[in-house]
This record gives sequence, C-alpha cells and structure tokens, in this order.
Amino acid sequence: MLRIAVPNKGSLSEPASAMLREAGYRQRRDTRELVLADPDNDVEFFFLRPRDVAVYVGAGTVDVGITGRDLLLDSGAAAEEHLPLGFAGSTFRFAAPAGTITTVEEIAGKRIASSYNLLVQRYLADQGVEPAEIVHLDGAVESSVRLGVADLIADVVETGTTLRAAGLEVFGEPILLSEAVLITRHGASEAPGLDVLTRRLQGVLTARQYVLMDYDVPVSLVDTAVALTPGLESPTVSPLHDSEWAAVRAMVPRKQTNQVMDALYDVGARAILVTSIHACRL
Repeated sequence: MLRIAVPNKGSLSEPASAMLREAGYRQRRDTRELVLADPDNDVEFFFLRPRDVAVYVGAGTVDVGITGRDLLLDSGAAAEEHLPLGFAGSTFRFAAPAGTITTVEEIAGKRIASSYNLLVQRYLADQGVEPAEIVHLDGAVESSVRLGVADLIADVVETGTTLRAAGLEVFGEPILLSEAVLITRHGASEAPGLDVLTRRLQGVLTARQYVLMDYDVPVSLVDTAVALTPGLESPTVSPLHDSEWAAVRAMVPRKQTNQVMDALYDVGARAILVTSIHACRL
C-alpha cells in the first residue's frame, strides 16, 4: 500500500486534497482525521503539518508526500522533488528598509529575519555572502526590522503590499520560485503504486491546462484551421453529412481558448464548442 503524506492545514492543504480528489483518490471529510485508507486505490493518506512532510518522507515513514518546494529545501531532509504540481506558487525574496540595501553582497554582516533559516543559509553560501546572524521567526517577519531584531528579512512575497506597509522593499534576484511539489525519499527505489499516482497527477495537470475544442469547417479550409489547433499530436478530422464540411476536435491550451475561437471564426469555422477536460492520460 502506497503511503502518501498530505498537508493537514494551511494554503497547501485544500488544493492538495482537491488535486488528489480529481485524480480519483478518496479524501477526508473531517479535518480532524489524521489517517485515511483508500483500499480501492491501494493507498493510505497521512495528514501532517506541511513543514513535517519532507521529514517523514526523508525518513521513509511514508513513501511520498505533497509539500512546498521552499519547505522541502528548508527541511534538510533526505527527500527530493519528484513532480511539480502547478499550484501554491510563491516567490521567496529579500527585503529591507527602502534605500538601505540594494544588492545581495550588502547583506554581509547583517541580521536576517526569516522562517526559512536553512534555505537562506544555503542561498547565501552559494553567493559567497556571510550574514552576521539568521534570526528564526515563526509567522510574519515584517515587523522584525522595526522592532530592532533584524536588519532585513527573507520571506515569501506575493503582492508586496504587506512589505510596503512595513516600510520595506524587495531587492536582488528571487531566492526561490516555489510551488507545491510531490516528493520522494532521496535514493530510494520507486514505491509500488508511485507510477500510477504520478500518471494520475500528470493527467490532472494536463486537464487543468487544456480544453477540448470542437468545430465545423469547410473542407477547403481544414489545413488553415488545424494550423490554429494542432493538438498534442494531431487533431481529429471527421467527415460530415454535408461532404463540403468537416468536423475537427483538438486539445487547446485553456489560456488561449478565446483567442483561438476568434481566429477559427475568422477563417470560416462555425459551431465552435469548448468542453472542460476532467481527466486524461497522455
């Protein structure tokens, strides 16, 4: 039975469970449940603190887990990224009082407040920069500079509104671009059932990124139309009762749906229909 660790709370929890549900796995209905068996799929889920997922995977207590790339790298656990999952994206950056620090090199000898000590330490070591101290704080770190415990911070930045309110501004290149990832134990042989889990999750990712587009087009314009909808390998082209028309079906990137529909209409396609894809295998 494949043992899978899932975040039990926080921003990763619900999207992770939703993705697993879309992939055909049972998920808990009560947030107090810590263990859930899914005998139909021969898996067992363990709901753990997001920061602990990599530790359990690295120790071999569970076979695989879902966590953030930032939490994986900060854990120091013997675990590695197996598959990016395309949600919970975030950018990890340095920030300091406006105008005080503008380059990473200027961090040398400064105090940095962060919830990700190991991640920051490794990044600065790679840059050849040695800070005076990395002050570990759980939760919001924006107030640490104003309160005098640090000279700058390293934290997840989304819109930057919270930083600006605290009188801080980002500088330098991003430390890390993070997202939710499926992780496995470093160097371990592939656990039974991992290939099925991977294919299912990849199918969900593809289904979220594409739609199925159907349309009718004059036979004389098929080549022009299919150039706009090449599909993944090749579109399906079928004859219609009216021999002067053909029906075309192809997968189209979801973000380009309306632009492609407009372009198809302009070249003469009609009856253009879009259908969401629930799941797929490629």
